[in-house]
Parts: sequence; structure tokens; C-alpha cells
Amino acid sequence: MRYALRKLGLLLLTLWAAVTLNFVLPRLMPGSPADAAIARLSQNGPVSPAVQRAIEVQLGLPDGNLWDQYVSYLHNVLTLDFGVSYTFFPQQVSELVAAALPWTLVMVGLVTVVAFVLGTLIGVGAAWRRGTWMDSVPTMTGSFLSAFPYFWTALLILFFAGYVAGWFPTSGAYSATAVPTFSAEFVGDALYHAALPALTILLTSLGGWILGMRNTMITTLGEDYVTFAEANGLRGRTVALRYAARNAILPNLTGFGMALGGVVGGSLLVEQVFNYPGVGYLLFNAVTNQDFPLMQALFLMITVSVLVANFLVEILYGVLDPRTRR
Repeated sequence: MRYALRKLGLLLLTLWAAVTLNFVLPRLMPGSPADAAIARLSQNGPVSPAVQRAIEVQLGLPDGNLWDQYVSYLHNVLTLDFGVSYTFFPQQVSELVAAALPWTLVMVGLVTVVAFVLGTLIGVGAAWRRGTWMDSVPTMTGSFLSAFPYFWTALLILFFAGYVAGWFPTSGAYSATAVPTFSAEFVGDALYHAALPALTILLTSLGGWILGMRNTMITTLGEDYVTFAEANGLRGRTVALRYAARNAILPNLTGFGMALGGVVGGSLLVEQVFNYPGVGYLLFNAVTNQDFPLMQALFLMITVSVLVANFLVEILYGVLDPRTRR
């Protein structure tokens, strides 16, 4: 219990620091959305101060000193009120995030979990059968796939499977004629459109899980308690999973916590390539248009997700390896 309370206190302190940093960073960026709008209007002549003020009020730009803005910002964070989006005016930021988040969670989140489980199991098998084809094939394949960046793999898959072969749609989350419902027809259409971006994320992330688990597993197999378990005549599967893999998975578990927390941020480049309406695509538009409310909401959501995921991983660490409690 004391271990969990210490971790909880650290989580709350880190959350406050992240919220404060999230307030400061957008204000350090040069210019503002109002400046961009005024620059476009200035092509037809100088803009009066009254027009400039009207644009700022319409966009809901923060006013007052930094302390007043900070207090107002903290209140809005606690009430989940992030204001109106500058890019998609007059839509609320919360509505935009609520519309994009399910697409990212289903596509990126599910693929991340599948890649972690599959890569970890393959890594365990490769380490247990090291020196055989069951080790060399996954290791070489994983190294080859990991060498390609996300966007390059996405472009290759988009070109060959989308444009050349025509097997899958090349953009969007569902057909233009489909009506978003919870029907089997719409779910099938959404999964069909998510196939290419999901395959991209799976291929580019699988190799890292395989190599990480294999290398840690080989080190763990040389420990005395693994040798003792084998000397006692335990089955190979029991030694591999309950003795070696349970301790070897800890570093991979840390990476999984980071990846799971980052799921909320989406896969920006992949979503851009496939024009997938997830959080990553929304974040790109927010940064491009200097949309402060939308940027702050997305950055805060990503940060909180990563911190909470790491907190849960640390608690799970204490369960899997009691030595970490000390």
C-alpha cells in the first residue's frame, strides 16, 4: 500500500507539472491565429484596431495577464472546458476530440496490444530456441521491418495494396455513403478502411517487441533460478513462461506502458498518409493552424494518458517483481 501511495503522489505532482507546461508552451510560439487572419485581411489594406479586436474576441483568444490566464486555464481543465477551436470554428474542442478519439483508440490501440502480445510471444520462442531457424527467422525479419520508418512503410503499402492492387481503400475511415451506426455493416466497412493503416503500425512495431523480448529473455535464461528449475525436471514450457519470461518481460512492459499511453495521441504520420480522421490527424491540423485550445487539449490528453499508463505499469511491476517495492 505504501508503495502505491508513493507512486500516486508522484503521479499527481507530475500531472500538475505537465498541465503547467501545457499552458506555457503554446504561448511561446511566435504569432497567433489572429495574426494569420489579419495578415490575410491586410492584403486589401490596413486593418483597424477595432477589426483586430473583433477577430480576437471571435476566436476567443485569452486576455489579461499570464496569472489570470493560468487560473482560468486550470479551471477549464478541471471542468473539461477547452473552448472553441480556431481551426474548426465554431465547434467546441471537446466535440472534436470526442469525434476523433474512438477512431484512434480502436485502430491504433488494438494494433498496439496485438503487436505487443504477438511480438513478446515470438521473442520468448526465439530466445528459447536460440540458434535454430525459430530464432533466426523472426530476428532477421524483425530487424528488417524495424529499419523502415512509419511513413515510408505506409507509402509503400498504400501504393501497392491500395493503388496498384486495389484491395483496400486508400483514405478515410468509412465509405462516403455509409451512415455511422453500430450495425455490422458499418463496423465491417470501418475495419475494411482501417486495414492498411493498422497493417502499417503492426509491421513497423512488431520487430521492436520481438528483438527486445528475445534479448532480455536470453539474459534471463542464464540466471541461477532458471538453471535450478531446469535441474528439477520442470517442463520446458513452465520454465520458459513462469520463470524466465515473467522476469524478462519487465523491460518490455515499460515500453508497452509508453506505447499504450501514446495510443491516445494516434499515429500522426500514418493517419496523415491514409487521411484517417484520428487524433493524430486532428493534432496536425491544430499545430499547422496554431489552434491553441485544440493543441492544449490534445497535448494534455496525451500527457495524462502516458502518465497514467506508466503509473499502472509501475503498480504491475510491484506485483510481478516484489523487489521493486523496495
